[in-house]
Amino acid sequence: MSRDQELKERWELVVEKLSKQFADGDTLDLDAIIYLIGVQELGQFDRKFKKDHKLDLMHIAICRLLEPYGYYEFDYFDEDKWPHYKIKEQLPTLKAGEQSVLMKEAIVNYFLEAEFIE
Repeated sequence: MSRDQELKERWELVVEKLSKQFADGDTLDLDAIIYLIGVQELGQFDRKFKKDHKLDLMHIAICRLLEPYGYYEFDYFDEDKWPHYKIKEQLPTLKAGEQSVLMKEAIVNYFLEAEFIE
């Protein structure tokens, strides 16, 4: 199986499992999955988040997802227990489709590492 086909199948599995668990079967999009990862990384599951915090959660998720690629490095937790990352290397300029593939690959790897999928 090609790498692209394997990524596609694993991505569809992640979307299917998360959609069943968090969206009553509606299909979650990439942004929604990034948001869920941000909530997971923050670990504050019983909170309602305002719009600006939702963007912060997505930022946390993106940093965490791209950390294994060498773009970010965990720095510290602040007094409210929010993780902070520092930039290690600037992301290369990517076209929208390339960004999407990179994020999907990072998400699949995140859930493989967490043993949410195989």
